[in-house]
Amino acid sequence: MQIDSISFNDISIFHTEEEFSIFHKLNFTRTTGGKEWLRRFFTEPHNDIKKIIGTQNVIRTLMEHVKDWPADITNGTMLVMDKFMDYALDPISENTSSINNFFYRWLHSEDYSMLKYSMTHFADFYRGLKKIAMLLEGLDFPPHIRIYIERITQVLKEPALQQLSTTTPGTPFTRRQNLYFGYHLRNPLRLKTLELMDIYSRLDAWYSMAVAVKTYKLSFPEFIEQESPLVEAKGLYHILIPNPVPYDLQMNPEHNFLFLTGANMAGKSTLIKSVGSSVFLAHIGMGVPATNMRLTLFDGLLSNINVVDNIAKGESFFFNEVQRIKNTISKINNGKKWLVLIDELFKGTNVQDAMKCSLTVIKGLIKIKNSLFILSTHLYEIGDELQGFPNISFRYFETNVQDDQLQFSYQLKEGISNDRLGYVILKREKVVEMLENL
Repeated sequence: MQIDSISFNDISIFHTEEEFSIFHKLNFTRTTGGKEWLRRFFTEPHNDIKKIIGTQNVIRTLMEHVKDWPADITNGTMLVMDKFMDYALDPISENTSSINNFFYRWLHSEDYSMLKYSMTHFADFYRGLKKIAMLLEGLDFPPHIRIYIERITQVLKEPALQQLSTTTPGTPFTRRQNLYFGYHLRNPLRLKTLELMDIYSRLDAWYSMAVAVKTYKLSFPEFIEQESPLVEAKGLYHILIPNPVPYDLQMNPEHNFLFLTGANMAGKSTLIKSVGSSVFLAHIGMGVPATNMRLTLFDGLLSNINVVDNIAKGESFFFNEVQRIKNTISKINNGKKWLVLIDELFKGTNVQDAMKCSLTVIKGLIKIKNSLFILSTHLYEIGDELQGFPNISFRYFETNVQDDQLQFSYQLKEGISNDRLGYVILKREKVVEMLENL
């Protein structure tokens, strides 16, 4: 599924402040390498249902074993190993009885200290890998995962690595053992060790996905194989919201355009981002924050949510809104299945101009039957002119006002909102009072 950097940020998959990103929320990796692989999984959503189901099955299988995942391998372990592999260590002789090795501790004291410290971490790593291989052996994994488990088992047959994997935690190595292991890890087994470090990082990323699904009780969506686009969800919510109110949503070719209205803070943007992020998570094989979800494979996801101006280029907010819409139209006009999310069209111009521009864009987009659109707006008046289009669904979030206090139900209702609450908010926040007292 295609998704650009703007859409990644719009639906909060990634964010410059990590705590506001879905990636950060779902990241349970134990190592930096695992985090890098998890980020790669998040940046490469699948375009093949078989790959998605394969990832779902991997996560399901690992979920049954996360409590037994060995704790031997930490991020510190991996950092020490990385440093050792790159360290300019004085050569160690293959012959452990050589004169050079006998005096290595004294003639190369700093290097020996590095060697001695590192070997305990390599022992932790190989003990942990052996436990993982035993834990996952015989489980029902797809071939591209099973090959990693088989590779770990195969490489651990190397005598030096087999010895490391069976050492007892906390037991110090002799000088001879340190030099023996150090020589093999730096020379004949260097590439195999680096290979297994990379394999572990991948496993760490899949382990993280399994922990996330289990921790947040996410559900695996069902993919429907059909030509026309579909998104059906019950109990859908945004995973970054602490106490979310779930939605039920149904979109299909007969109703492929959702015209969403409601006051500020009523929940429009949250709904849009909930749908976008859940469809995205589904396409990387993750569980989604919903009771259940059915959808088709989408070729791409595009959003128009957080448009900004560009002072350096002299580009106005409105100009960049137009460019984003132009880019969207050029991409989705290819017969493929797209999910298009638009939050508040044409905020950068006056109301009359925005209404005319919005109507033009909406009437054009509804001609594209093979994509799904969700569009929120404050321009409630244009809804009347769109009533004659059978494929547009009108939904709104209701807001009640009592004693100048806003009450949000966050429940989708059928129809178009007519709330005008800007002045109420201005008054509630004492701005009106402050102005009167100037």
